[in-house]
Amino acid sequence: MSSKGYDVTHVDELDELPVLDGELTWRPIRRHFGISAFGSNAYTADRGQQVVEDHTEKDGHEELYVVLRGRATFTLADEELDAPAGTLVHVLPGTRRAAVAAEDGTAVMVVGAKPGEVFEPSPWEDIFAAFSYAGSGDFGRARTLIDGVVARHPKRWQGWYNLACFEFRYGDRDKGFEYIKRAAELEPEQVGQFVAGDHDFDAVRDDPRISAITGQAHASGESA
Repeated sequence: MSSKGYDVTHVDELDELPVLDGELTWRPIRRHFGISAFGSNAYTADRGQQVVEDHTEKDGHEELYVVLRGRATFTLADEELDAPAGTLVHVLPGTRRAAVAAEDGTAVMVVGAKPGEVFEPSPWEDIFAAFSYAGSGDFGRARTLIDGVVARHPKRWQGWYNLACFEFRYGDRDKGFEYIKRAAELEPEQVGQFVAGDHDFDAVRDDPRISAITGQAHASGESA
């Protein structure tokens, strides 16, 4: 925050970070301003490109999407919604959401938090930023961010999982196995499901250490 008590920027002046292997262009709002009360981000895209990641919030996170400009086609549960500029889309936890830009230059902002809880910035922000920096060759900055996530959340599988992905893609493969094993110890079923569809593991998919993890997840799912 500036000494004036406020900051102003334009969505196009925010950092432009390709994430999800370039499928999505992230414009960090919360990180830019240092907002501590609520999560907020923007995404920009041209026609036919993804502007909201296809996902479902399963941890109680509630979100409001605002189409700032352009036009987007939202998928909400199993329905499609045409959303021109000015459209507000409120999505409750547990509901699938995704959006594709229907016009060039489309921008969508999202604001979210968990009802009844003090806001805490999500670790995924650092993960997204880390892989974007790594993709541009800034491996030191990327590793610092992912290491920070693991240090702050040592008992959450996501940090160890993404640290393994980073090692398999850019670093030490043996360390990657060490980290994915730790992630699977914390959450075997989730990790096994993610590994099965994650291209970061293609080069080591035939390794017995990976098949042991996916097998463990399958056994966990059967017993559930």
